[in-house]
Amino acid sequence: MKRLPIGYDNFEEIQKGENFYVDKTKFIKELLVNRGEVTLFTRPRRFGKTLAMSMLQSFFSLDADPLLFEGLEISREKELCEQYQGKYPVIFLSLKDVEGNNFEEAAAQLADFISGKCDKLSFLLNSEKVSRRDKGILEKLLFKKADHAELKASLSSLMKMLHDYFGKKVILLIDEYDVPLDKAYHSGYYDEMVRFLRIFLGKALKTNEDLEFAVLTGCLRVSLENIFTGLNNFKVDTISDTRFAEYFGFTDSEVKHLLADYQVSDAYSRVKEWYDGYRFGREGMYCPWDVLNYVDKLLDNPQAKPQSFWRNTSSNDIIRELLKIADKSVKGKIETLIEGGSVTASVSENLTYSELREDPGHLWSMMYLTGYLTLAKECENSSFVQLVIPNKEIRELFVDQIEKWLDRRGSV
Repeated sequence: MKRLPIGYDNFEEIQKGENFYVDKTKFIKELLVNRGEVTLFTRPRRFGKTLAMSMLQSFFSLDADPLLFEGLEISREKELCEQYQGKYPVIFLSLKDVEGNNFEEAAAQLADFISGKCDKLSFLLNSEKVSRRDKGILEKLLFKKADHAELKASLSSLMKMLHDYFGKKVILLIDEYDVPLDKAYHSGYYDEMVRFLRIFLGKALKTNEDLEFAVLTGCLRVSLENIFTGLNNFKVDTISDTRFAEYFGFTDSEVKHLLADYQVSDAYSRVKEWYDGYRFGREGMYCPWDVLNYVDKLLDNPQAKPQSFWRNTSSNDIIRELLKIADKSVKGKIETLIEGGSVTASVSENLTYSELREDPGHLWSMMYLTGYLTLAKECENSSFVQLVIPNKEIRELFVDQIEKWLDRRGSV
């Protein structure tokens, strides 16, 4: 029986450690067939975004180990593997820990991450294929002596060096692109972070001759237009889209196979009641973080009751802030949702943070995009949709947390 990879989001570690893995490698083929030059995937937290990005890195990277994919679906695509597997320099950067009480602290955090990437690229300093100027930039970034202008251009600089050295364009993977924006918004330096990321990401993604293609992930599409202004090679896939729906989260059949493999199939109804109910495109999806954690509990105690594993895995600040400005009708709608009813609302997936406070109705959009609510059905001849609480875990969160937030701000 393979180990359950709880807390693992590194594809190589999962495969080499003989951990359980739900085969999502068909995503690679789908991405190559339907990608844009830059593709952004937005999904709620804990639905496997980082693991998917790590899988892409393991597949495309020049030092790829083909044994990691042995027996998986993508390995049957012989021509595709021959053409793409292990053929590209890859830069994989997660922005999930870029935060601080002010912009300078956040920028220093990012400089640390870039320095770590440069340490692995220090072989470029000994290459005649890399110009002296670029080597000077690499040394500054490596020893964290780069100024803000050089830090802003660091991604595009590293991509140029890799292209010069290997003679191959670079695949760029940026995980959790929106986390620095969220942290900056709540800490009061949002405009500074937007200006920084507009150059940091824009230089790497916009008309860059060193770019093969890029994939970004995040929870939200919020502020997309503020950062990627003028970027016309951009494709966005959200929870409303159908093409890649099954690759983030567990499908019902995948959950059934998981429970059977670990001989806990009798818990299926409990798992479904507590952790199913999300709708991505036309697919019904389970939260994989919850399912894996609950199966682990069942292996220790077959009578273990379901628990709420999702609620404390990241910040809920944006929802709490929107509840502070919500009108009094929200209290009744929250109670309707808890009782199993629905809320009819207009949902926008293309907001800016500055717009969030302008309309209390954006609360429903944010609850939908971040996983607190899911789509029940679309209203005919209207931009409105019906939203519901997806499962029992989130219903308990509404009772234990969201109602209390409303009560504290006096909106009874």
